[in-house]
Parts: sequence; structure tokens; C-alpha cells
Amino acid sequence: MNSYKTNGYILVKGLYSAKELNKIKPIINSFHAKWKTNNREFYKSRAINSSGITNSEYLTAQQNKILFNLIANGKLIKRVKDAISEPLFLNTQLFFDPVNVRQKNYWHRDMQYHLNLAQQQAALNGPDVLHCRLALQDEPGIELVPQSHKSWDTLEELNVRLAKNNKLPSDNLTTGKTIKLNAGDLLLFSANMIHRGLYGKNRLALDIIFCENAPQLTAFINAANTPSSAIANKTANPQVFFNPL
Repeated sequence: MNSYKTNGYILVKGLYSAKELNKIKPIINSFHAKWKTNNREFYKSRAINSSGITNSEYLTAQQNKILFNLIANGKLIKRVKDAISEPLFLNTQLFFDPVNVRQKNYWHRDMQYHLNLAQQQAALNGPDVLHCRLALQDEPGIELVPQSHKSWDTLEELNVRLAKNNKLPSDNLTTGKTIKLNAGDLLLFSANMIHRGLYGKNRLALDIIFCENAPQLTAFINAANTPSSAIANKTANPQVFFNPL
């Protein structure tokens, strides 16, 4: 879709009904409760998200099946294919508010945590990672810099993102655009773009993450988060689940 290629994101309002959300939310709440218990200090000190929801550690096989069906559902994959080609399921994340109300959000590109600056710049011309953020309830949403999935940082953006020259990652950017999300909205955006979450309203947002079929990205797929072939084959789009064999 041209809007994604140009801007790096697509917003689909009201894609999921209350009935659909009510099937997912108890599973997510169950995961979140168990995750918080098992990660008590991290949660209380600084956490804003968790990952690996479909890992069997916290959920039953039946709960995971429901999530795998959500991940491979036709209406989601249709939107994903508007953004990237040959999408493969990478992981899930759950975003929530920090316990410390004074904790500030921060501008970043996802890849900055494992690539140096030269590699980050080069990655803008490489394969893409796509976040599909499903708002499980009304929330402030996220703030992003349109077109930054293909454009390198301005001086202002770089200073803020890297906390240089008396700037902080929590400082406002003149190029930022706020995308408010209501329950059932789906926001697809490139992990490569400059963005930050917006805290408040006890946010609970489920990110389903896909990547293009490229070795440097599929290397991050954890088999523990993916279904068996038998379970995958019962979903609407089994091809989104990576099989290295």
C-alpha cells in the first residue's frame, strides 16, 4: 500500500469488534498476571512491555491456539501484506503503563539496541520488521515520525534519540505525529521508524510482529513462540509461521 511505503504506517480504525476483543482479552490478562508475578522486581522498577506471549510458559495449549488463529487470521494478514512481502511471524509483545508514574517514554528505533549507527542507517534500505498494534482498550496510542522508516534522523531527532547535546529521549520532537488508538483499532508501523509509546489510561496493547523473509531477521525467530506444524496447518495462513526445514 502506498501509504505504508511512503509514511511507514497504516491505521485501520475499528478492525476488531468488541466480541473479538472479549475473546482475546482474558487470555492476555491471564498472561499478564502470571508474567507480573514472575517478573515482580522488573515490573515494579521499569518495565513497559513483555514479550513471547505465545511461549507455552504462561498459557495453556488452547489459549495459544486462539492466539495463533488471531495471528494468522485473514483480515490481519491482508493488511500485513499491504506493508511487507512474504511476512513471517516474529514475536508478540504486550505494552502497558510503567508502575512509576514519573517514568518517561522515549524515542527510539527498535534496531538501535543491536546495531551501531552505520548499521542502523544501512538497515533503512534493508528488509523490514512490522509491528501490528492492536489496542485492547482505548489508549493514548503512540507517537511516530512519518517517513523515518526510510529517512535517516535529522539533527534534532538524532540528538533526542541518542540523548546527545543536552537532549533527552523523552523530549518532544517537532516532527512527531500522535496516533491515538481506540479499542479494536489496528496500527501497523515499521520497527525501523522513530517512535515512542504514549503512557496513560492503563494501556494494554498487543503487538503482533512480523518480518520479511530474510536471514538477518528470521534469525530472531524463537521456535518456542511458534506453533507446531499440526497447529499451524489448522490456521488460515500457516505460511506465516517460519519452518526452517
